[in-house]
Amino acid sequence: MLFSQQTYVERRRKLRELVGKGLILLFGNNDCPNNYPANVYKFRQDSSFLYFFGQKRDGLVGVIDADSGREVLVGNEIDIDDIVWYGSVQSVRDMAEACGAGESQPMAALAGMVEQARQAGRPIHFLPPYRHDTQIQIMDLLGIHPSQQREAASLSLIQAVVKLRSIKTEEEVAELERASAIGYRMHTTAMRLARPGVTEQYIGGVLDGIASSYGAQVSFPSIVSMHGEILHGYPSPRPLEAGRLLLVDAGAETNHNYCSDHTRTTPISGHFTSRQRDIYNIVVECHDLALTHARPGVRWWDVHMAVCALMTDRLKELGLMRGDTEEAVHAGAHALFLPHGLGHMMGMDVHDMEGLGQIYVGYDDETRPSTQFGTASLRFARRLEAGHVVTDEPGIYFIPDLIDLWRKEGINAEFLNFDQIETYKDFGGIRIEDDVLITPGGCRFLGEERIPYHVDEVEQFLAEHADKPAKIY
Repeated sequence: MLFSQQTYVERRRKLRELVGKGLILLFGNNDCPNNYPANVYKFRQDSSFLYFFGQKRDGLVGVIDADSGREVLVGNEIDIDDIVWYGSVQSVRDMAEACGAGESQPMAALAGMVEQARQAGRPIHFLPPYRHDTQIQIMDLLGIHPSQQREAASLSLIQAVVKLRSIKTEEEVAELERASAIGYRMHTTAMRLARPGVTEQYIGGVLDGIASSYGAQVSFPSIVSMHGEILHGYPSPRPLEAGRLLLVDAGAETNHNYCSDHTRTTPISGHFTSRQRDIYNIVVECHDLALTHARPGVRWWDVHMAVCALMTDRLKELGLMRGDTEEAVHAGAHALFLPHGLGHMMGMDVHDMEGLGQIYVGYDDETRPSTQFGTASLRFARRLEAGHVVTDEPGIYFIPDLIDLWRKEGINAEFLNFDQIETYKDFGGIRIEDDVLITPGGCRFLGEERIPYHVDEVEQFLAEHADKPAKIY
């Protein structure tokens, strides 16, 4: 376990108090086969189970009785065949003792505990499942078809988990800093490798290796592409080309499953062209503006909109947009260039708790989601609190198919200079992203070392490494 026994005991106590009554079921994950049963994907424990019980073994369920305070770690003991192949591990009883749960039971006992609660008419709480084996288990226990389980999941449990996991403690921040340190190694290596002839796939593979060698794994599949206008442009075998930009969005997950998420956009030739520099500097200015606005009590929605307004002003100066800035942003004209939100919450999940429902994590009764293109993709918008960790990731993208569609249908034509925009169809895209901790007085970057992102810093870094080998093995 990462933290002390008392940490997990206290987390579960708070969870019981917030939920109030009923039986809480927190399902851990099971091994997941890749292409045949014995060849499995690397195991990753469910984040909420890990948050409250701290145990990484597969095949576990945490049961918490919110009324009586009884806590049970449910799971089967391994047998001699498992030991022969995988070695000995802690018993379920030992794991229960380690995290401060009062008892352990075999998996066969779970159905009886659930049935007893059902017969007594007590609420049974579970989180929205995202794995098919867990959905089958819930169907067997509660008779709820997988297609209805997200709707049947406990709102009070979702809200309680979001409330607790949203505020990062000093211990958690320290682990997030470790993830950022790995991210620094990943991104500075990618910048050094961004040279003509090196393939996207090679760089992506190196990033995966760095994450695995210093931690558990990448926090999400690495985005490595000269086509930065494709928001999830995964690495291909194509060699990098002189004069183009390479967008790398990648992060690491520590051995204890806390994440980082950074994006940098690097000129493959070592220097930005004049046109690239103009667009890049707008993104830098938007990125840095968010840092001046982010503090407790401020809605992230308003920070996003301030960034959109600044971006619109600067694109007007380049002749790409026109008209009244406030009206253009209200109409969503800027979303042609920024079709996603400014950032998302981060922690044990790179999009922290998104599986519980974005509307519960990023929104509340005061701040509701938008249906407008672009703004609808703002995953986090509510008021910031000290202890929140969010990403600051503005971008500008020239997406040919989107440009063609908006021009054909006249979408926001009063605010967009399509003739000038057409000349940027071969540009690609730029994004700059950092992880930000909200502090009592404002905010700060996570990670002691800052991945270069201002134009002069980037070009200087590339110049310093120009004579070093383009590949590392």
